[in-house]
Amino acid sequence: MHKKPNILLIYTGGTIGMIKNFETGALSNFNFDDLLKHIPELKLLDCEIDTHSFDSPIDSSNMNPEYWKQLVTIIEDGYNDFDGFVVLHGSDTMSYTASALSFMLENLAKPVLFTGSQLPIGDLRTDAKENLITTIQLASQRGKDGPVIKEVGLYFEYKLYRANRTTKINAEHFEAFASLNYPALAESGVHLDIDKRALLKVGKDTVLKVHKELESNIVLVKMFPGITKETITHIFSYQGMKGLVLETYGSGNLTTEPWFLDALKGLLKRNIPVINITQCAGGSVAMGHYETSTAMKKMGIISGKDITTEAAITKLMYLLKQDIPVSEFKHAFETSLRGEMS
Repeated sequence: MHKKPNILLIYTGGTIGMIKNFETGALSNFNFDDLLKHIPELKLLDCEIDTHSFDSPIDSSNMNPEYWKQLVTIIEDGYNDFDGFVVLHGSDTMSYTASALSFMLENLAKPVLFTGSQLPIGDLRTDAKENLITTIQLASQRGKDGPVIKEVGLYFEYKLYRANRTTKINAEHFEAFASLNYPALAESGVHLDIDKRALLKVGKDTVLKVHKELESNIVLVKMFPGITKETITHIFSYQGMKGLVLETYGSGNLTTEPWFLDALKGLLKRNIPVINITQCAGGSVAMGHYETSTAMKKMGIISGKDITTEAAITKLMYLLKQDIPVSEFKHAFETSLRGEMS
């Protein structure tokens, strides 16, 4: 008789864990100890489910690195007792949290899968039940060498994605997330179809290493036609800045105005890493492809390649706390650590 996988279901907050008061119409969090009352179908799954809820569930708009630290600590503490983890999270910042955890959990050899919903669990037309049930099923998948999925994933509307490749693209439709630069890891139809070629390859004898320190003093600047010298001067003069992510045009292009290039050189002289990522939802930075990005390439701006904004920010937060010499930081960022870039 095979031992059923143990899955820990972690509720951080968000729409998926809410029910509607049909008298007032207001949404409120329900007690996760009563989960089976709301989703009796979970009894049919071939796994054991335990639950853990944040003491005070939060709206994902209030998510921050302190909560990420709390989340990885829960996973660290239960790592030897559970075969997989399912994290319920508000959709607005889910890609940020899931991307952050992919870097914070080094040598992960078990599934940590995020999901949520656009409608609350008690709504008649909710997407919460399908998302939750299928995510738990995916986290329970086992092969000869243990769990099939050994990475941080994000499941929404019939597709499981690598978490650090995702972006929320729609606030209204059930298909809220996309992974435009990497294929889905699994699709749910009549059967659960897992693309094993797309999964992150993990060594057999890896030991989980948890990183809890992140650098939050970074700045994100989205370029736009007409951005002024005064605006850039003001932003770049922030003395506490430890890193900058620049969302540039197309394949990594931006203005070649001397004042802007001088401002970038000023940051580099202060040993502040500058990451060049594209504003486009899909595609990659290719510095030097056009003349408008040649100067950045020459001065040592870091290429984000095809990384998402969410992964670029959280990867920078992670790497800035790794005591990497300035001379090696560019190489470290441009190297794929958890499958976040091609």
